[in-house]
Amino acid sequence: MGQGQQETVATSLAGAVSEEISASLAPVDAELERRYPGDPGTRQPVHTVYVPGDVFAADTIRSWGDRALAALDEHAPDAASFAAVLGLADDLAEPVHTRVRAKLEREPVEDLRVDFEDGYGPRPDAEEDEAAARAARLIAEAYENGTAAPYMGIRMKCMEAPVRDRGIRTLDVFLTGLMRAGGLPDGLVLTLPKVTYAEQVGTFARLLEAFEKAHGLDAGRIGFEIQIETSQSILATDGTATVARMIQAAEGRATGLHYGTFDYSACLGVSAAYQASDHPAADHAKAVMQVAAAGTGVRVSDGSTNVLPVGPTQKVHDAWRLHYGLTRRALARAYYQGWDMHPGHIPTRYAAVFAFYREGFEQAAARLARYANRTGGDVMDEPATAKALSGYLLRGLDCGALDIAEVARLTGLTRADLEGFATPRRGDLTASAK
Repeated sequence: MGQGQQETVATSLAGAVSEEISASLAPVDAELERRYPGDPGTRQPVHTVYVPGDVFAADTIRSWGDRALAALDEHAPDAASFAAVLGLADDLAEPVHTRVRAKLEREPVEDLRVDFEDGYGPRPDAEEDEAAARAARLIAEAYENGTAAPYMGIRMKCMEAPVRDRGIRTLDVFLTGLMRAGGLPDGLVLTLPKVTYAEQVGTFARLLEAFEKAHGLDAGRIGFEIQIETSQSILATDGTATVARMIQAAEGRATGLHYGTFDYSACLGVSAAYQASDHPAADHAKAVMQVAAAGTGVRVSDGSTNVLPVGPTQKVHDAWRLHYGLTRRALARAYYQGWDMHPGHIPTRYAAVFAFYREGFEQAAARLARYANRTGGDVMDEPATAKALSGYLLRGLDCGALDIAEVARLTGLTRADLEGFATPRRGDLTASAK
């Protein structure tokens, strides 16, 4: 065939065949859209801080930031000493230390949960009522005056019979208090703990639906996190993955799956000395959670460490190294969120997160720029990889590890461009890869 001569294109199947196949798969197409809408494209906080309901106060967030800064000043007063404790590379020492301090001054807590469960315990009804009402008032005031964390809410007691009524009442008092104070804030997050059956999730979803109807709110306005703290939430008695059923039972309201390190470990009989987020039992549970949540728009969060950075400097340094290592380990496994239980944990939370994004930033930016410009390189990336690369850069921007100016300089892309790659339309990942 001569150059420039067109190929003869021939087919054998009638158009009706394709139409028939498409018609037969229409229910599957609809099911894919419903069950696997993809990532919502919103910011995911890098951590969640739990504060007992009786301790939460108007200055809690600022207090955590100040206590974290004081810990840095006492135990790692400059970039070199902080880097030495954590084993940071020389080129990361100054930018990580500078950004950690700035973060603690500007936004020390990204997500705060006022706890009415384990951290609060059983109290007289009148006392818990008052604490729930106070939490609503303080959170509403924080959003009004600009001192709120990006995400705030409560963890109520679970849906098991002994505490069910108390949990429902606390939720009602809290949400009603927010409505009376002006409405539900955009950053509202609720956490449902100790779930064992999908029916508990479904019932909680109906409870929120009833509240929405009572106040004339849009259907589905209130979402919630499911806390995975029992073996039954991972594997049911019939051998199925319960957590996958829970996501569906939430009827689109599930926003996250949070791993409960110590309750889950204890449920499996792991002795106290070995209850940690890197235990094999923890890895198995989180892997099941991750697969169940993939594509659904539900985010997965790691748990916490109970080794607190308090006491003499050497003890603080040991706790910092442990927390930093666990956080880096989680990030490598795509668990981009975790729990922090003490103000002394947040310097190493941000150090680990900032180091993770800054050390891979230039390579990720270069790869994404080549992909966007369809230029060559030593790695052939596909649309799915471009999605991962842009998601990586967006997470770095959201938490403060990266600046939009440096990302734009190395990629030639705007934030809108990054968001387009990170949340492609269904079919783009396969169609554009062919």
